[in-house]
Amino acid sequence: MDPARTNPERFGVINARRLMQLHVEALFTCDDAGRLVVVNEPGGKAAPRFFLGRTADGNAWWFRHDVDARLVSDLDALCKSLPTAGKFDAGLDTAAPILACLTRVGPVRKTWSGPAYRFPTDPSVHESAVRVTPDNATVLSPYLEDWRNDVASGVPMTAVLQDGQAVSVCGSVRITPQAHEAGVETHPDFRGRGYGARVVATWAKAVQEMARVPLYSTSWDNEPSRALAKKLGLIQYGVDLHFT
Repeated sequence: MDPARTNPERFGVINARRLMQLHVEALFTCDDAGRLVVVNEPGGKAAPRFFLGRTADGNAWWFRHDVDARLVSDLDALCKSLPTAGKFDAGLDTAAPILACLTRVGPVRKTWSGPAYRFPTDPSVHESAVRVTPDNATVLSPYLEDWRNDVASGVPMTAVLQDGQAVSVCGSVRITPQAHEAGVETHPDFRGRGYGARVVATWAKAVQEMARVPLYSTSWDNEPSRALAKKLGLIQYGVDLHFT
């Protein structure tokens, strides 16, 4: 058994390549062969055709279930030739040959790249952040009303309150028995006050108390999200590259 499942204090010793696997399994559902099928959410859209995760402990890659065998073979050979990630950047040099390979079969409609982070072993819990449950879900009104639909499914969910109303929220938006991915939102009127860091850290602690691995990822274009990761002291373990 993976020790992280029984001892959340040991999250920090999980190999980066293993973290990438947990990350992908949380983002997407897979078939019995380990091929990507759909985004891991109700009514999820089709998964990307190809996903490459680069880490200092080795690279890992996944194919969508309907990618033909010849393309799988070509991309597999290409990825085996890639060096282990020595630095964490947008990976545009890496993306170019993958794009060339994919476009031989069909146009690439979307390319996505971003950093993937893990949390410190013992994230701080903030007294101003509370757990959100069906019993107190009304605190999400009026500023974060859209999150009320996710209270039952996004466990754990935490919020920072201002005058009894949630102004920042973090919940589990991709869930497996091993890991949870964070989703976070702070109402525009309350940004820049440190609420995002408080609510995410408290969420991460709650996930660890469930003996699950809390994970955080974003895109290179999302500067506020990357700034939040830096403020939280998150540790980047890899880079995502995926192509649809």
